[in-house]
Amino acid sequence: MKTVKLNQNRDFRRVYGKGKYAAHPLLVTYAMKNRIGRARIGITASKKVGNAVQRNRARRIITAAFWPLQEQIKQGYDIVLVARAKTPLAKSTELEPVLRKHLQKLGLMENDQTIGTLAHSDVPKTSV
Repeated sequence: MKTVKLNQNRDFRRVYGKGKYAAHPLLVTYAMKNRIGRARIGITASKKVGNAVQRNRARRIITAAFWPLQEQIKQGYDIVLVARAKTPLAKSTELEPVLRKHLQKLGLMENDQTIGTLAHSDVPKTSV
């Protein structure tokens, strides 16, 4: 199912104030459950990111990184992705693993088995 744009200021403020977040030098991800039952996404870049060209590039990079993950996102959440100063210097291929990790940390990925389970190599060997 396709995600919808989040574009009302009150919705952004609600997610910032009451939502959970995950931070990285390239990106900050906020998430909060909504009552709509569909996933909504908002992308922001403040003037701290740079001039208009750099802000638009940052939004494009975030959008490109989000595109392959779109089908795996749980429905019923508002997600706000905030660009940081280093975002326009990165590529979407560098940003995609960061975004995936944030979405996993916030519990927004469907059918994701990596969080909460240990890999076989992580399990310590004990002798009996």
